[in-house]
Amino acid sequence: MLVGQILGGVLIGSSGLRLIDPTEPALTLLADLGFALTMFVAGSQIPLHSDQLRAQLGRAVARAALVAVCALGVGGVIGWMLHSPNWLIYAVVLGSSSAALALPAIQQGRLGGPPVTATIAQIALADTFSMIALPLVIGTDHALLTAGGALALVLLATIAVLTLRWARRRGLLTRVHHVSHREHLALELRGTLIVLLLFATLAVQSSVSIMLAGFAAGVIVAAIGETRRLARQVFALSDGFFSPLFYVWLGASLSLGELWNTPEHLVLGISLAAGGILVHLAGCALGQPASLAMLAGAQLGVPVAAATIGTQTGALSAAESAALVVSALLSVIALAATVPLAARRFATHARTASTSA
Repeated sequence: MLVGQILGGVLIGSSGLRLIDPTEPALTLLADLGFALTMFVAGSQIPLHSDQLRAQLGRAVARAALVAVCALGVGGVIGWMLHSPNWLIYAVVLGSSSAALALPAIQQGRLGGPPVTATIAQIALADTFSMIALPLVIGTDHALLTAGGALALVLLATIAVLTLRWARRRGLLTRVHHVSHREHLALELRGTLIVLLLFATLAVQSSVSIMLAGFAAGVIVAAIGETRRLARQVFALSDGFFSPLFYVWLGASLSLGELWNTPEHLVLGISLAAGGILVHLAGCALGQPASLAMLAGAQLGVPVAAATIGTQTGALSAAESAALVVSALLSVIALAATVPLAARRFATHARTASTSA
């Protein structure tokens, strides 16, 4: 479905019939909201309360670090082969994962067990550090401002988690939940959207990717526990309108004509997609199953953010930005082929745990 939405945007956008203008400010604003909501949903699905997650954290850190080292090497090789100075950007993209893709795929495939939990932690770590590193390697003129903005988001998220946990112990969250349900006020949804928009505003003002703002807001909800009603409401907003709009806008923004006119950038897109899978397979050296390593290699948010920020700052050409998005699309296709392979081995764990629960 995601690939279809992007291809639909290509058809009606800059590379197709030109029925919509992706640079229209109102459309760009709605697309940014869709991106933030997509990352919010990804962050809210991380099982922070799982004892199994804490037990697998050390293994996840080691694998994420190994992948990062390999990404630096492969990124340097790709930059050298294509005579590009942007090898650090390539390295961040190669080492990234996509919680927005992988976590829903894990849920739909009903994957479970310690290896899957370790992979979830690895994906969350890779996502977080890539979001923080990306603006630093692109916008060097605003490096200090960007680092301060990223730190501010982390601190605000931590303060919000501690405050909400204190309110939950005092019973305040339960009262708000009951009042919201009785009076049909949707207080939890309103509060969530206020925090999300505040984080997004801070991210924009400090040259931090809006994906970090959405992810941080989602982690807050994951830390205190997301109610089923809030999950349904956010799902309706995200998957019902804003996320599809974002993917259509993304496809409409692609300059595929320039990509075809410069074959080296097409090679760049293919190389980044293959390199992303290759560097994540390094996790197999630390005992990670190959199917889960490939699952961790799925990429979306970081390549898209790199293309967006790179185009806005002039660090990347239009063709180079299109190559990054093409690499993300190829990784999505690879993810679709990987989930059935992982399900053959790890779906039984999830069904057993579900039955026990």
